[in-house]
Amino acid sequence: MNSMPPIADLDLRRASLCQLLHWLATGRVQPRVLADVYQQAIERLDPELHAYVDHRSGLLQDQADLADRRRRDGVIGRLDGIPLAVKDNFDIAGWPTRVGLPGRGKPVQEDAHVVARLRASGALLVGKTNMDEGALGATTDNPHFGATHNPHRHGYTAGGSSGGAAAAVAAGLAVAAVGSDSLGSIRIPASYCGLYALKPTHGEISARGLVPAARRLDAVGLLARSADDLTVLLQVLAGYDADDARSRRRRVAFALPDWEPGNLRAGLLPDLAGVGVQPEVIEVFESALAKLPHALGDRRTVDFADWDFARTRRAGLLLMEAEMLGTFAADLANTERPVSERFRQMLGYAGRKSAADYAAADRVLDAATLKMRRLFSRVDVLVMPTTPQGAFPLDGPVPDSQADLTSFASLAGCPAVSLPMGTLPNGMPVGLQLVGARGSDLRLLELAAVCAATLDADPTYPVLA
Repeated sequence: MNSMPPIADLDLRRASLCQLLHWLATGRVQPRVLADVYQQAIERLDPELHAYVDHRSGLLQDQADLADRRRRDGVIGRLDGIPLAVKDNFDIAGWPTRVGLPGRGKPVQEDAHVVARLRASGALLVGKTNMDEGALGATTDNPHFGATHNPHRHGYTAGGSSGGAAAAVAAGLAVAAVGSDSLGSIRIPASYCGLYALKPTHGEISARGLVPAARRLDAVGLLARSADDLTVLLQVLAGYDADDARSRRRRVAFALPDWEPGNLRAGLLPDLAGVGVQPEVIEVFESALAKLPHALGDRRTVDFADWDFARTRRAGLLLMEAEMLGTFAADLANTERPVSERFRQMLGYAGRKSAADYAAADRVLDAATLKMRRLFSRVDVLVMPTTPQGAFPLDGPVPDSQADLTSFASLAGCPAVSLPMGTLPNGMPVGLQLVGARGSDLRLLELAAVCAATLDADPTYPVLA
């Protein structure tokens, strides 16, 4: 019998995935106890936070009872007993996949690939999280299901489109979460909510069962409370899927995390203000760089004069809107439960564009690939803020530039990690982004862990006891 004192509920909700795996393995906490703690927290806190759009009472405990039984039988999965959230654009068998739209209430028949892997690993599925309508936005202020609030400050955005997933993890209503990232939808919420996020190399995690936004951009994204947690999740979820046309059979092998400390070639943008980064974000970024002289090694200014962040982000957005015209044709035609006028207008914009306009936008992906190849022949990692700004009020203006700094990795198919780098004068967190060449996912995660240890960048927990 374990003689250690019980762990406080708040400590269980703030613990990293790796810490909880240790406590579960040593018997300091049981899956059912952990499930009860998270269930009670969700019932108490989520009505105001609104991270979840589908959470079913008793389901978490039923899964935990099976996890308890597996532990008694000695048959334990890699994530056994860990409560995880899933964004509501992934299929879970028996649940509707609403994608933030009003007319999708029919349950689906099969699990998305990542959901099946989570189940096989023993993870406990907590519920489905709120998101922007059709994944087309970065605020998670959904006109049909309501707004998700930033756990650090009520009335502020959690980012998007995976804002519900980020809010759930930041508030201690899930240990980690699976979301999607097409132009920054996992990294923007991580920056605003003070979390760690990974957008893997494109195709490294199968997107089968993810409602597409733009298949050439879509990536399964991961949110957690530490870089090590992201590594564990990547190892569980990555791998070739023959039923996903864009799944990678390691055409670019994972590079070992073997960067030699102090000899890393870190690329920095020459003029952050010139690309729209707010002064207070630049100040936090420069303070973080000053604390990382050894971790980031040889710093080099990289030439991005040929890369218009805003224009290329808009090209990616057109690719999303054009593909969504087909994906959401039935939703656009639904007069009983219509989509919002904003959503209709955004897709209508793509409908008025020509095939030549689409082809020009599509060529931006080729340009990004070539830019990526040239860039990473000279540096090992590109270092910049994750977002040009911090979280902003839900009732205020929405900046167009939220995805400007995240879109490059999406367009080039590169991996990118966001980690907390500090807080703005108003107390809200903001993220540091590391972008690497295709296949450098593990290297980025190791570097993120080193930077986090130097910055003492554990997530800043909001007061949601």
